[in-house]
Amino acid sequence: MDTGTTSATRLQPSDVEDYFARVPEEARAAIEKLRKTIKAAVPKAVEVIWYQIPTFKLNGRPLISIAAFKNHCSLFPMSYAVLDAYKDEIKSYHASKGTLRFPLDKKLPTALVKKVVKARIQETQARKQ
Repeated sequence: MDTGTTSATRLQPSDVEDYFARVPEEARAAIEKLRKTIKAAVPKAVEVIWYQIPTFKLNGRPLISIAAFKNHCSLFPMSYAVLDAYKDEIKSYHASKGTLRFPLDKKLPTALVKKVVKARIQETQARKQ
């Protein structure tokens, strides 16, 4: 039976809640904790799907994105400068130029996540001026 939906369309989440509904059980608690931590740090942010992952926008601009994977959750601060500013604190996590990975079997460093989010807020506000 043809539903009129292509396989590419089925793979893409329709919205943030759809994304979270698709997260594998083993990653669900970790990604929800990451989401909750970001929401607490920036309650005025709007959640959207951007590049097929949940993204928090502030004042219409992308601030930070997150994603769940089989063995980790990723935080995408969209800023090399922010990650570089916290390079000493992120040493024990896998980090690349644009991603910070948190293993599912370790406690989420909520204080670090909040610092990164707040740094991104400051960075985006400075760009507006």
